[in-house]
Amino acid sequence: MKNRIFAGVPSEDAAGYAKAVIDGTTIHVSGTTGRDPVSGTFPEDAGQQARNCLASIDAALRQAGASLSNAVVCRVYVVDQASAAEVTPVLGEVFRDVRPTNTLLICQIPASGAKVEIEITASTAS
Repeated sequence: MKNRIFAGVPSEDAAGYAKAVIDGTTIHVSGTTGRDPVSGTFPEDAGQQARNCLASIDAALRQAGASLSNAVVCRVYVVDQASAAEVTPVLGEVFRDVRPTNTLLICQIPASGAKVEIEITASTAS
């Protein structure tokens, strides 16, 4: 049986998705942008956006009984090479000891002001 976690944002209903889906010991967290959780705006710095993304993802994983330390796959989408250069050190800090697989792509993100979107798959299996 699959369990779902919702963040309560309007886009979940509009686009028909969940923040995370728990499928046995695997947790899939939807792509997450880096809005500031207080102001709702995107910081100018892509590195700070990445920190916001990861904090939001970690909160969803914790609802599922896991954390970023359970990450096995990390997919990162950035808008340009400069953003990639700002995001990469943040990923290195967070995942230094975890070492999930990683894909980083330069692409368009359909949220005005967003420079990074991160998607995580985690596992609670030993």
